[in-house]
Amino acid sequence: MHKLLVLYPPPDDPAAFAEYYEKQHLPLVQKLPGLLGWRYSLQVHAEPESPYFAVFEAEFADAAAYAAAMATPQGEAVRRDVPNYATGGAIVLDYPVAQS
Repeated sequence: MHKLLVLYPPPDDPAAFAEYYEKQHLPLVQKLPGLLGWRYSLQVHAEPESPYFAVFEAEFADAAAYAAAMATPQGEAVRRDVPNYATGGAIVLDYPVAQS
């Protein structure tokens, strides 16, 4: 299993981020080939305060499947769309998941 984790710092306009993210960006994400599952939250909490506004997680079979998905036109569309809503930027991490 290979995971994608995207951490979003606070945007300039949280309501605009949420609306665009849910109505425009996530439908693009759903078109990624090889995507096994995904989830997100716009309610990220931490003590004493979270440096992130939102988080997104996705699963792929392995690193090759993730790389292949991101190399497709759908992957390019997802990447190009991020500046349209993530005015606070985005931290993108991907990693293999160790199983015990």
